[in-house]
Amino acid sequence: MKVQILGTGCPRCRKLEERVDDIIGELGIECEVEKVSDIKDIMAFGVMMTPALAIDGEIKSTGKLLSVDEIKELLQT
Repeated sequence: MKVQILGTGCPRCRKLEERVDDIIGELGIECEVEKVSDIKDIMAFGVMMTPALAIDGEIKSTGKLLSVDEIKELLQT
């Protein structure tokens, strides 16, 4: 599994990254985590609002800071 966190470095983007890292460690999920911060790369995903979360190249959320439970649900499906 590949998890990508798209954001330019705002506080919400950093918090999403922190939550994802914590949850991956807690659940023992083996995956690659990539932080995408270049605006051109973010726009290539079709994302106009950050933070955004992509799993295996598919955008799962844009424009909001997901809760811990929401992230867990996305990572376990």
